[in-house]
Amino acid sequence: MRPIERLAYDLSQGARVAWFMGQYLATRRLSREANRGIAWPRNMPGRQAVLADMRSLFLRDRANVEAGIYRLPQDGVASPLAVLRKSRLFFRDLARVNERRMAGGHQEVEREGIGGAGLPRYYRQNFHYQTGGWLTEESARLYDYQVEVLFAGGANAMRRQALVPVHHFLKRRTAQGPVHLLDVACGTGTFLSFVRRNFPAVEVTGVDLSAAYLAVARRRLRRFGKAVFLEGAAEKLPFPDASFDLLTTVYLFHELPPAVRHRAVAEFARVLRPGGQVILVDTIQKGDHPPFDALLDAFPLTHHEPYYARYIGEDLDALFGQAGFVTVGHERAHLSKVSLFERPAQAGANGRPSDKPAAA
Repeated sequence: MRPIERLAYDLSQGARVAWFMGQYLATRRLSREANRGIAWPRNMPGRQAVLADMRSLFLRDRANVEAGIYRLPQDGVASPLAVLRKSRLFFRDLARVNERRMAGGHQEVEREGIGGAGLPRYYRQNFHYQTGGWLTEESARLYDYQVEVLFAGGANAMRRQALVPVHHFLKRRTAQGPVHLLDVACGTGTFLSFVRRNFPAVEVTGVDLSAAYLAVARRRLRRFGKAVFLEGAAEKLPFPDASFDLLTTVYLFHELPPAVRHRAVAEFARVLRPGGQVILVDTIQKGDHPPFDALLDAFPLTHHEPYYARYIGEDLDALFGQAGFVTVGHERAHLSKVSLFERPAQAGANGRPSDKPAAA
């Protein structure tokens, strides 16, 4: 990385964190009434410890750019007018979010029939008490901004760590033809835009349950050329067997009921080709970084996340192992974790390892 690029990275990411940290602190102040009476977990980490850990994330992010794993990111703070407009929309919605929190109102999506009755029941909720759940155009416009406020500007840097195993997979690949990547619960297409910008030869497909979010994803990916988007659920993927070489999923698993997580992993095994990999990004779990365990207990107290407590105790290695995957490894990235699982090259039905020996 040239000195000018290093400076550009430091300035853009520093400005991004400063802005979203300010938005986060303002959110905390405006949510005092909604937070009143919450019994916070003991041993919550101090702000300095969290900021120091975030700094390590950005140092790793910059090191990945310097190593040529992915390109210099282009997600610094955008034009002032655009940012101020999005901030105004965010805080307008925050007032409604806090009203729902105080009233326990997390079923508006179900009650008002938003998104249609054909969606899974677990999905028809106001996750995070957010207006429209994940199902409206308003929600889709605000989602990326809301996530960055939640993570004080670190969300994209955490997502980018999933590009590292994509990079290594492509370097090791010896088969001919294009690599096909499926992003499950692709949302507004943020991660897929990172993939296409850094690995333009990879053919990408996104699947999500929200038509509104998919509309944003299609617009976002248009400038990168061809990308396929379909409506569908992780536990019932609309693709033939052995269709993909890589499967990614970002911040999905903590929003699935335990039984649905199991069905989703079985589907991952079905649609992946032998030798394919699953790159899973989600929040850290209990014990991944004990100083932050109290943060994990606190999160569901302020956000409607009905399946989160079960997720942070889930044994991911066992979950994927039951579907025939081999665990390659886990890498913590601040408040997130990148987990890598491989479908064995010699696989039988349903993705389970075959007893048949490899050909000599």
